[in-house]
Amino acid sequence: MPEDISLADEPRRLTAMVVGATGLSDGDAWATSMRRWHLFYGLIWVATMAETLTNGVPNRTLAAIALAAMVPWYLFVGRPLMTSVSGDRSLHSLIYLVVLVALFAVADSVAPNTWFLAIALCPHFYHVASPRRALTAIVVLSCIGAASVGYWQDGRAGAIVTGVCLAIFTIAFSVIYGGYVSGIVTQSIERGALIAQLEETRAELAEVSREAGAMAERQRLAGEIHDTLAQGFSSILMLIQAAQAQLDHAQATAHDQLALAAQTARENLAEARTLVTGLAPAQLQGGTLTDALRRLTERSAAELGIRASFDAAGPERPLPAATEVVMLRTGQEALANVRKHAAAAQVAVLLRYSGASVQLEVTDDGVGFDPAAVNGGYGLRGMRVRVAEAGGSVTVTSAPGKGTSVLAEVPA
Repeated sequence: MPEDISLADEPRRLTAMVVGATGLSDGDAWATSMRRWHLFYGLIWVATMAETLTNGVPNRTLAAIALAAMVPWYLFVGRPLMTSVSGDRSLHSLIYLVVLVALFAVADSVAPNTWFLAIALCPHFYHVASPRRALTAIVVLSCIGAASVGYWQDGRAGAIVTGVCLAIFTIAFSVIYGGYVSGIVTQSIERGALIAQLEETRAELAEVSREAGAMAERQRLAGEIHDTLAQGFSSILMLIQAAQAQLDHAQATAHDQLALAAQTARENLAEARTLVTGLAPAQLQGGTLTDALRRLTERSAAELGIRASFDAAGPERPLPAATEVVMLRTGQEALANVRKHAAAAQVAVLLRYSGASVQLEVTDDGVGFDPAAVNGGYGLRGMRVRVAEAGGSVTVTSAPGKGTSVLAEVPA
């Protein structure tokens, strides 16, 4: 620790650093500790002054004046040094120590029991000065005390030995105290730095988490829009184009296709409102997953003009809302791929309830493809991600000219 920094400086700066990092109230622990030290100094000073005034020594008035002078010196110079956390205090602390030791020397030279004040002054020095400067002041203080004991005992050998022992004890105690406090300060600095680092890391993690949450929400919305609105708009466009082609020679068919386009538009509108309000998919409101998949299959058959069948196997039971959403979106995406890529004549949708899971299989007799040669577009990739988030898996079986089967299984 630098020579011009007292043992009290770093805890105060550490308190300010931790308060700034954590947003706690202003240095309550440090302020409470200082109030206790002030009380300790005051009690020792009062006891010393009382002993001096009742001792009956001839020059007790001079000792009392010296002790009294310590009060404003401590209040207006010492306390600001103890509570200051900024600025160069080296010269101020030196002046403070010199004057304080001089006042003690005056009092102790005329009132021997003033020596007890050293009990409070020794630790006090460490609060206002650097360890080296505080130790120097304590050595001087101890020598003054030892000389005073010898003087008041008329230089007797026993008194001199007593004074020297008191001085050695005081110096040894101050060294141990300084080392102890220095160790606590070092640990506090390290812990404070660790707390500040942890707070900074926590703030960084919070920002990363916020960004990850925003990204996950964007991906979720992208998947929802792809599986609902985008596919609905594609169906509407396809139906309108087909109706236009039938207007001249098959108006009844065109009328049916336009009616189906209007129905799809209404469903898309309901899905858009669902996305905005965060409700369950429109197809699942007021019905079961089986009903929603059956309607989805029938609408796909009407749109594509192909044979489409839906079947449910196993004992039907209520599923978690999240699982129903995953299975419905998977069915929508699989049927959308049939419409876009399969050129199929028929498609079969099977919802199977097993013991610990629910399965959805969509099979068509279209052109097929080689799954190993296709990286998968957004729809297939989104389907896999959605099912995987629910703890399930997607298996795609296909071959050129052999049709395609998509099997999704999710724990129920």
